[in-house]
Amino acid sequence: MRKSILYTDPKAKEIAKIVQKNSSLGEIMLWKKLCDRQLLGYEFLRHKPIGKYIVDFFCIELNLAIEVDGVSQETDQAYRFVSEREAKLEKVDVHFLRFNDSNVRNDIKSVLLEIEGWIKEHTKPVKKADT
Repeated sequence: MRKSILYTDPKAKEIAKIVQKNSSLGEIMLWKKLCDRQLLGYEFLRHKPIGKYIVDFFCIELNLAIEVDGVSQETDQAYRFVSEREAKLEKVDVHFLRFNDSNVRNDIKSVLLEIEGWIKEHTKPVKKADT
């Protein structure tokens, strides 16, 4: 992975702190399942600034951003910003999974299965040492 995508704009860091304090219920619920390497042993960061952008959850090892979309993304202006951000980050090999906040709240098990499926599809199995 290119280290340049991990550059953090100082303004984005401050905004990330504010965003985290205003998390949706879906974000909070998903974070409780992603934190502490609970999902297949991968470390996810919450409200991670990447350059001037902030993603809801990010796994550096997988270059995977997970977004929980709520009502705030439903306006045309917000949608354009999200699309622009995603396109720019995809150019530096960041992959995105997007989920609707209500889907996370109402069916978190399916959301976790989809994330696990993506991880398994995009990673090589770890070989166990012969004992």
